[in-house]
Amino acid sequence: MTPQIVLASASPRRKELLDQIKVTYSIHPVDLDETSLPNELPLDYVQRLAAEKSAACIAQRGHSLPVLAADTAVVLDDLIMGKPKDRDDALAMLRLLSGKVHRVYSAVSLRGREHGQAVSITEVVFRPLTESEIAAYWQSKEPLDKAGSYAIQGMGGIFVESINGSFSGVVGLPLFETAELLSRQGIGLFK
Repeated sequence: MTPQIVLASASPRRKELLDQIKVTYSIHPVDLDETSLPNELPLDYVQRLAAEKSAACIAQRGHSLPVLAADTAVVLDDLIMGKPKDRDDALAMLRLLSGKVHRVYSAVSLRGREHGQAVSITEVVFRPLTESEIAAYWQSKEPLDKAGSYAIQGMGGIFVESINGSFSGVVGLPLFETAELLSRQGIGLFK
């Protein structure tokens, strides 16, 4: 099928979510420094990264199709938790999240005729975790490339007591917001 958009991500989760809503795409990931700026608020952080990813994809490849990029961050208080650097980092994140409420910010950037952005913010409640659960979860390798060191759609889902917001946003691509942006660019999902 002919692609409707370019996905500026190699994330298998984002590909699965686009497949779920029947959007056709080609994949051209970009690699950027995802370090937060000094005193950068979580909302500004995810919006900036999503926008930089879509802009970098166009600059690198010069696409004629709209380019979709996204960024997701797990936030506890004002601490932005990205992907873990190593085992110790992952275990520290999971210990911090244990028994607490955190937020997941997912920003989407779509560049086509115009640049559109949207953000989903979801509250996630973690149950208390034991040290043995945290260690075993690390051994599963699931936390390796996940913001906050967990995957709600995988085994990490057993840690989640409840969410208030977008499940797909926690996975990495909020479908409601993505569909709204696509619609504004004339990309209909039910044509």
